[in-house]
Amino acid sequence: MSEDTRTNPAETREGTGTALVEPIGDGPMAATAVGLTKIYGSGDTQVIALDHVEVGFQAQQLTAIMGPSGSGKSTLLHCMAGLDSVTDGDVRIGDTRISDLSDKQLTLLRRQRLGFIFQAFNLVPTLSAEENILLPLHLGGREPDQDWEQRVVESLQLGDRLKHRPSELSGGQQQRVAVARALVTRPDIIFADEPTGNLDSKAGNEVLGFLRRAVDDWQQTVVMVTHDPGAASYADVVIFLRDGKLVGRLEDPTPSHVYDRIRALEE
Repeated sequence: MSEDTRTNPAETREGTGTALVEPIGDGPMAATAVGLTKIYGSGDTQVIALDHVEVGFQAQQLTAIMGPSGSGKSTLLHCMAGLDSVTDGDVRIGDTRISDLSDKQLTLLRRQRLGFIFQAFNLVPTLSAEENILLPLHLGGREPDQDWEQRVVESLQLGDRLKHRPSELSGGQQQRVAVARALVTRPDIIFADEPTGNLDSKAGNEVLGFLRRAVDDWQQTVVMVTHDPGAASYADVVIFLRDGKLVGRLEDPTPSHVYDRIRALEE
């Protein structure tokens, strides 16, 4: 969204307490973490990637996660999505505590209730665009909802690209296929890790526009890691990390306010 259409940004607050990351509004939580800690290594090589993080991601919102390099933003997303184990703390998708799940149950949860979009697209090169889109359903033994699939495909302007393989698509088209794949299961929450990182500005803005409309028009929930203030301005709220801790929140973000906040954190 352009900066001139986003007014009255909320003040960014500093600190490490839970009050910083209370979800905006009083709607249901799509995902929550309490005391989330992630430590890599031990002894002299120990790295605390996340340090007792407390966060709630409200349903039907787009939340951006930002911070300097090494702040823990991708680690937070991966732990929330069950892609990485946690050292300590409680992570829940809705009411489901994911650390209580077996590997099989966790795989099913990711396949049935979560959507994923990555910087590198992660498409299967031997499959067509349509086969990539439907892959999560086929892996889960579920039949596609053809009406829903058509809505997603038409919204992402992929109707004439369904038979093409990834190598025959542009980067922007490949990422639109990845967005469609994330949406086709109607997940509880979509996790996007730098979804515009490999795209030019035009293709990146198109993808961000699709994610924004998925929230506004289809009541999806999106949690997105990004380093780009412009990308973050598409979000309802931005949370900021530094050294594995939550240190701020910005509501109704604009690119300039996000940039100023990131610059302050880096200094």
